[in-house]
Amino acid sequence: QVQLVESGGGLVQSGGSLRLSCAASGSLDSIDVMGWYRQAPGKERDMVARLITKGGIIHYGRSVKGRFTISRDNPKSPVFLQMNSLMPEDTAVYYCHAASQWNNYWGQGTQVTVSL
Repeated sequence: QVQLVESGGGLVQSGGSLRLSCAASGSLDSIDVMGWYRQAPGKERDMVARLITKGGIIHYGRSVKGRFTISRDNPKSPVFLQMNSLMPEDTAVYYCHAASQWNNYWGQGTQVTVSL
């Protein structure tokens, strides 16, 4: 089992920045992918950024490429999502995600609200 706890959401003005953090615990050696998804009201949950743990390959959603950066220092450290040049369209609940060969794990979500 893997437990994920997000932090760092909040209210920010358009053009501002926020950094989200996801602390993972449990069977971390089984994790192949870690990343962030978001879900706005009435919309589907979309991939924001993900890190392939073995190899370090990173993918970004089209709408955030060039503005958001996913990172972590080592396999035991939190996964961060640095969000710059935020826009009102980025308003959503952001979820940390981890996947092993057999399971998907989700955090409880953290609200990000970007005002005009």
